[in-house]
Amino acid sequence: MLLLTCPWCGPRDETEYHYGGEAHVPYPEDPSALSDDEWAAYLFYRDNPKGRFAERWSHSAGCRRWFNVVRDTATYEVHAVYIGAAPAAQPGGAK
Repeated sequence: MLLLTCPWCGPRDETEYHYGGEAHVPYPEDPSALSDDEWAAYLFYRDNPKGRFAERWSHSAGCRRWFNVVRDTATYEVHAVYIGAAPAAQPGGAK
């Protein structure tokens, strides 16, 4: 079982959270200029690395706020929990 620490509520079991996918995915500057394929790529295609990965999580059974987590996808070890931009110690957007 994964234990995540909500920045507002403290440590909670993973069953209280909702996974939101890859963190730090920039919204297209001009969405109306995208082709259907480009729009689909933005919406559905994400990295899926083995190792450290920046993710979005929502504390859905608690404060309902969103925050970011750097988690190792192979070991499930949580390396950082933060709000907003990636921590400076994590180059490349914490991947």
